[in-house]
Amino acid sequence: MSNLKINIEKVKESLKEYPDVKIVAATKYVEANVAKELVELGINNLGENRTDAFLEKYEALKDLDIVWHFFGVLQARKVRSVIDKIDYLHSLDSISLASEINKRRKTPLKCFVQVNVSNDPNKSGIDESKVASFIKSLGKYPNIEVVGLMTITKLTFYEELLAGYFKTMKQLQKEVQELNLPYAPCTELSMGMSNDYLIAVENGSTMVRLGRILFN
Repeated sequence: MSNLKINIEKVKESLKEYPDVKIVAATKYVEANVAKELVELGINNLGENRTDAFLEKYEALKDLDIVWHFFGVLQARKVRSVIDKIDYLHSLDSISLASEINKRRKTPLKCFVQVNVSNDPNKSGIDESKVASFIKSLGKYPNIEVVGLMTITKLTFYEELLAGYFKTMKQLQKEVQELNLPYAPCTELSMGMSNDYLIAVENGSTMVRLGRILFN
């Protein structure tokens, strides 16, 4: 049995109480052949955070049934090259990006609004106080569908601190849902990575973005 298969089974076992949580494999550190093995082992939600690496893997794996996620900062000038190839964008955090996506995309794109819930100056995302107003302002872009919120927390081992961030995200999700905006059902929460995904799912995450824990 390969290491990858063993690691996938361990992660699935750890999530057995959360059968609806989706595992999205962050494939930025692995080659296309490893990504292919992931799909063969039943993980077909794959995510990249750099446009060049994404395009390379997309071409190499285009014959496989893959749901593609894009996590990283998507520069306006690179929107055209990826926007009709991805299924989910996890990093929407500006009107300029929304406008560019709306212009380039042929059908509505499932987007997560990225929130900088830990107020980390090194992280992208909008301030939690601006989430509702930002999402309201997206109503004029028919090719944007806000399926949920996403965050990347500070790298810390203080579980109470992490749980607090994730609880805040859950509350923000509830507030967005109460807006009853047809283009923003906000049913998903993309939060939790290899170091904190169990705390994230305990606090409402529906998608976890896992890299190191799968590939080590």
